[in-house]
Amino acid sequence: MYAIIQTGGKQYQIEEESILDVELLKSEDDKFEFNEVLLLNDGKKIHVGAPFVKNCKVKAEIIKEVKGPKVIAYKYKKRKNYRRKRGHRQKYSKVKITKIELS
Repeated sequence: MYAIIQTGGKQYQIEEESILDVELLKSEDDKFEFNEVLLLNDGKKIHVGAPFVKNCKVKAEIIKEVKGPKVIAYKYKKRKNYRRKRGHRQKYSKVKITKIELS
């Protein structure tokens, strides 16, 4: 059984017990639920949403928050002694998919 979910403006193909990095999720506790399921394959039938599959939820557990690699933005103007360097590290949530359910 696998599903395709949408979160943080990106799409991910997931299976139960899989671990993935998604955009930072704000949650009070470690449990999280994805409702935006685009496609679900339960082994017998493929459910395609328009835009989302009805009555389908993906339950997940937030393991930890991690930072991605450093991205450096550098710009300059020639002959003017103008240089600007900025660094950025995006925060991600490491998520473990616990259950895919269709009711």
